[in-house]
Amino acid sequence: MSKLNVDQKNIKLLLADKKADFLIPDYQRPYAWSEEECQTLWEDIFAFAIPEGDATRFNSEEEYYLGPIVTFKNDNNKLEVIDGQQRLTTLMLLLRAFHISFGNMQDENSKKIKEIIESCIWKTDEFGNANKDLLKIDSEVATDNDKEEFLEILNTGIATSNMKSKYAENYRYFQKKIDEFLHGYPSYFSYLPARILNNCILLPIEADNQNTALRIFSTLNDRGLPLSDADIFKAQFYKYYSDKGEKESFINTWKELEEVCEKIFNPLSGTPMDELFTRYMYYERAKMGIKSSTTESLRRFYERDSYKLLKNDTTLYNLVDLANFWNDISSQNRERFSDRVLNKLFVLNLAPNGMWTYFLSVYFMTNKDDKGMLDDEKLYRFLTKSIAFIWTYAFYNPGVNALRTPIYDEMINIINGIDVTFDKYKFDRESIRQSLINYSFDNRRPITKSMLAWWAFTNEQQAYLSLEQPFEIEHIYAKNRQDIDSGLTDKRNLERLGNKSLLEKSVNIRVSDFRFEDKVKKYKGYMNDKGKYIDGTKIQDLLTIDSRYQDFTEDDIVSRNNLIIESFMNYILSEKLFN
Repeated sequence: MSKLNVDQKNIKLLLADKKADFLIPDYQRPYAWSEEECQTLWEDIFAFAIPEGDATRFNSEEEYYLGPIVTFKNDNNKLEVIDGQQRLTTLMLLLRAFHISFGNMQDENSKKIKEIIESCIWKTDEFGNANKDLLKIDSEVATDNDKEEFLEILNTGIATSNMKSKYAENYRYFQKKIDEFLHGYPSYFSYLPARILNNCILLPIEADNQNTALRIFSTLNDRGLPLSDADIFKAQFYKYYSDKGEKESFINTWKELEEVCEKIFNPLSGTPMDELFTRYMYYERAKMGIKSSTTESLRRFYERDSYKLLKNDTTLYNLVDLANFWNDISSQNRERFSDRVLNKLFVLNLAPNGMWTYFLSVYFMTNKDDKGMLDDEKLYRFLTKSIAFIWTYAFYNPGVNALRTPIYDEMINIINGIDVTFDKYKFDRESIRQSLINYSFDNRRPITKSMLAWWAFTNEQQAYLSLEQPFEIEHIYAKNRQDIDSGLTDKRNLERLGNKSLLEKSVNIRVSDFRFEDKVKKYKGYMNDKGKYIDGTKIQDLLTIDSRYQDFTEDDIVSRNNLIIESFMNYILSEKLFN
């Protein structure tokens, strides 16, 4: 069982302790507090220590709680800070600003407080004398280019004008506020730092190992950003490349990766960088031959054999290749992909679940050439087969968990150079037909938009569509026609695929309640009352719909619905997915 050491302490007891030796580890994020957060801290502490602007009204029995500090003692006997980095760093800057403000003050109170602050910032000898060459805090944050300024400010008490870091900005802010206080309350100057040291409370939680500390942090209701799995992985990379003398190169590569991932990934949980590591994990799982439908956590997977997977020259550059691949998908890079492949990728972006992203990641990592490129024809066939299977499975056996078993099997086939066929998971033709006929294509179900995206590109004249354009589901026979006209004999037809189409959000807003003949005009684009041309849709099926239907009636809904179903059945047949 993991052990914890929890003991509420004021700032003086925590920082002046001879055992206090804090390390902001390399996997932490850079210092992020701005002047706004520092202003909030200052105003809160000032209001607590100098109630209503009157230093005499302070109640020495009261306490002000600043929050937890979660640490564990590492192999070098330093307290690695898992939670509380921002507040601990800021408190150090605040104390240093107080320390230098005392200058050569000789009154007894000032001298005592100055000595206490020194014991909080620097290590002391057995007589309590501060050794100003040994700070009680250090920072190894891999991606923080300004950490040296933090250490220099603590050592010298000076933030020069050419220092532009958040450390320097916040330190200068505290200096300004302390100077204002000194001039406003000269006789009470020592009282404010004394009250901060004695009555401002932290909750230090010392765990016996890193994993326990991380678990504690993840359960705390904290204002700060929790450490992600990718932050932990960054630390392993950082150590590996530092030992090779390639630290700066790694830091630059990691920053570029973060920028790309922030731009292209929007995961429901975890960070964008976590998402990249997840997609890469499936490639490594497949290489290991893992078919289990139970996927272990991201951190547990990568920490195998003391993070062996992260301690080689291949993994980081594979991650870069994979990130660039998905970046080109996101930006619809026509230099990398043909239009027909981009069309398939557009359809997949509206898939009923996200399993296709892992599947495609495995395919890319296995089949990319030395330049990170894929054969266009083979990629096109792979995407076509994947859409047919994933879409059909959504009717036959809905849920992303059910899809894992066949996808994991095929991932291993990809690794082994075997063509993706899904031969072990073929469908019964009549069962699929009945599922399609009876399925309720409610707009809230992801498969509805998925099917309409697929249908849009069955039209050979359908042009390339942008992923940046939001699309909605259009009811060709408008819902309000139920009230205006005689209505449909079977109201279920309103929600059939035959009555729906993918449509740009901007166009859908303009056509939602119109009759068919008016909708057609807006589908195609028109001149408004002010003589301005209003763009129509790029969905080819809607641009030509009036050539097939004069007034979109209930019979037209049924016939179009049958056409979509039969077309999809033929698609499954052409991909040899029926028994």
